[in-house]
Amino acid sequence: MSIKNIFEKRLSTTMIGLGLPPETSPLIRLSVRPEFGDYQANGVMRAAKLAGENPRQLAKKILAAADLSDLVDLAEVAGPGFINFHLNKVFIARQLAENDVKKPSNGVPKTVVIDYSGPNLAKEMHVGHLRSTIIGDCIARIHEYLGNKVIRQNHMGDWGTQFGMLIAELEYHTISGETDEFLLDDLEKFYQRAKTRFDSDSAFADQARKYVVRLQAGDQHCIRLWQHFIDVSVQHNLNIYQRLNVSLKKEDIKAESSYNHQLEELVSRLSRSGIAVNDQGAKVIFLDDLSDKNGRASAMIIRKSDGGYLYATTDLAALEHRAKVLKADRILYFIDARQALHMKQVFSAGKLAALVSDEVSLEHHSFGTMMAEDGKPFKTRTGGTVKLENLIDEAIERAADLIAIKNPKLNENEILKISKKVGIGAIKYADLSKHRSTDYVFNWDLMLSLNGNTGPYLQYAYTRICSIFKRAKVDMTNYSEEVIVNNDEEKNLCLKILQFNEVLEQVAQDSLPHLLCNYLYELAGAFMSFYEKCPILKSTVAVETCQSRLTLCSKTGETICTGLDLLGIEITEKM
Repeated sequence: MSIKNIFEKRLSTTMIGLGLPPETSPLIRLSVRPEFGDYQANGVMRAAKLAGENPRQLAKKILAAADLSDLVDLAEVAGPGFINFHLNKVFIARQLAENDVKKPSNGVPKTVVIDYSGPNLAKEMHVGHLRSTIIGDCIARIHEYLGNKVIRQNHMGDWGTQFGMLIAELEYHTISGETDEFLLDDLEKFYQRAKTRFDSDSAFADQARKYVVRLQAGDQHCIRLWQHFIDVSVQHNLNIYQRLNVSLKKEDIKAESSYNHQLEELVSRLSRSGIAVNDQGAKVIFLDDLSDKNGRASAMIIRKSDGGYLYATTDLAALEHRAKVLKADRILYFIDARQALHMKQVFSAGKLAALVSDEVSLEHHSFGTMMAEDGKPFKTRTGGTVKLENLIDEAIERAADLIAIKNPKLNENEILKISKKVGIGAIKYADLSKHRSTDYVFNWDLMLSLNGNTGPYLQYAYTRICSIFKRAKVDMTNYSEEVIVNNDEEKNLCLKILQFNEVLEQVAQDSLPHLLCNYLYELAGAFMSFYEKCPILKSTVAVETCQSRLTLCSKTGETICTGLDLLGIEITEKM
């Protein structure tokens, strides 16, 4: 049980015993300044309002009735009714001994369905897919770590009019003897050739449109060509996920086409219930709860006048599948901010049509854009889209150059191995350390820096801890001796380690990975302060003190390692 939960439980019991309303809570929070103690109870003022009492007097009454002698050295009422707690060092040491980073407690497990990445299979993955992919993957890892059942859903775009164009292009070239493997070696160029031909050749465009109809009707020839294109595209994406250390697998793919057979029945059902109505030949759901300022209901088209279905139709089918078949308690969508209205419509229509019950939490966690240093969306020098594969290659090359300069003793194989971890970790951390709702500027020098809140800095902090154990000739794995907390640096480091699971619970609740990044950066800072002020291996240090401090080093290293792994970043023992 975390320190926060221990105080919550003790004070909640006290407040109920004093006859306060059961819905009140002590609201335990970390103190924002050292002079206010280590933790604070911020909920007394609300409890006093509900009970009709003076908040400061009520805080004193709660403090007098609560048994906290084994937890604190000092507890005091401050301001209009806050309670500040200065923790007992023996209690902190005991908590650290009982703390197991690998076995968090998160109450009753929930089923969390996470929709992320979702690239369009008509093209290669580019930087526009990066944020959804790595943010969603981080949140999936954290929910699994906390004991929830996580179901990943990679809603790939593998259906629609562009595939008629691509099938026509594939057939056009294979007739002339070129192999599929050769043609699809560069998906981006293949798509561009098909689009150019579609725009300039009316006969080709007509043929492409006919292929769309035949594909949707299940024509076996079109299905075969389509499936081959999909197989090549999927393998390309799986290779990117592997290089990025992203946990998505082939079995996590639930593409648009997988819902195609459900769409006709879904639209018929919504029409029979009166939720979807005819409007100029199309089937439309009018959503009153999303009305504009003039009172006009938001219109969501689920079938066009020509009988074609839209993303909205597929998304409703996916929503019903996730709620009723996968039995989700929470459904999280990591889709960029430009889709905000669309997601509101899908959620509103899904609830209105009872495709999902009110008990299921539907959450769109949007994110901003990766920007170049000129403030414009990140592009190549020629203005093209940056492929993820090329971005990864450049990150590894730049990291290799940096590592060769910093540590010339490393051989070529060591540099290559380390540079993959450092380069990719730098890209991911630079993104994840920013609040996901904001745009951020992509800067190679900043993200690869060994100073400041960066991935390489945290990887380097881990290597420094490893070096301590190498010098001590002690196995760092599971090293654990009695911890003795004598000074503020030791106390601060202990407390920071113990806050790990509290931070993860907050990240899981709000889907904000930057909170974990900030925590890890603060943990590394607390460790450096401890390392500078608290000798470990000097001959003048008592054996018990040395063992205690090595234990703190071990637990810090384990926490950094676990935290980076939850971000999808690998550690390295050398840099």
